[in-house]
Amino acid sequence: MDKSNVPEHIAIIMDGNGRWAKKKHMPRNYGHSQGSKTLERVCEDAYNMGVKYVTVYAFSTENWSRSEEEVNGLMSLLRVYMKDAIKKSKKNNMRVRIIGDITRLAPDLQESIRTLEEASKDYTGLQFQVALNYGGRDEIIRTVKKLSSKVKEGTLSVENITEEMFSDNLDTKGIPDPDLLIRTSAEQRISNFMLWQLSYTELYFPEVLWPDFSKKDLEDAIAYYNKRERRYGGV
Repeated sequence: MDKSNVPEHIAIIMDGNGRWAKKKHMPRNYGHSQGSKTLERVCEDAYNMGVKYVTVYAFSTENWSRSEEEVNGLMSLLRVYMKDAIKKSKKNNMRVRIIGDITRLAPDLQESIRTLEEASKDYTGLQFQVALNYGGRDEIIRTVKKLSSKVKEGTLSVENITEEMFSDNLDTKGIPDPDLLIRTSAEQRISNFMLWQLSYTELYFPEVLWPDFSKKDLEDAIAYYNKRERRYGGV
């Protein structure tokens, strides 16, 4: 694959874990477990293809409404990931950042996140973002409150608020907006994910369920991206 035609930043909504598990007559958390293995493989494939940034929607602000069993299972998976993440990120020269409001997560998870981000901050390989307790509307509201506080304090003038300044106060500060969004399982919506950042992103909705997403599926997504004529407000 010609790396010059590969999107710099791919965002992924990893949909279909539950349906995949149901087809196999297994509990939903089995699907999430298999989906985490798929994610590890996809990150490696994406980086080898020339992708620089991958951002995944791991747990939304709305996911708290799922069953207690499923939420606990997802948190257990997160703990397992965090346990090995520092070693894996070092091995792969991968920087890991968490976007979202982590204050609702358990204290041990918050500490693990801070440790991982600090340990991997200078790695220059794949730049990997994980959205945890994340919602696009929530992120925008938190950013508005942050800027409003600066205006109230007198350290910021309303007239000086620009798109660039707003972007610099989002969770994704310093990260380019996604070029391509992939949502598996053929669901054609973005579900409150990166509402600001996806303004000019190409959207791709393959039918494959996330645990079955393969290198070939990733190549197909990039091929779709390359067929699109990228326009930014033009005719």
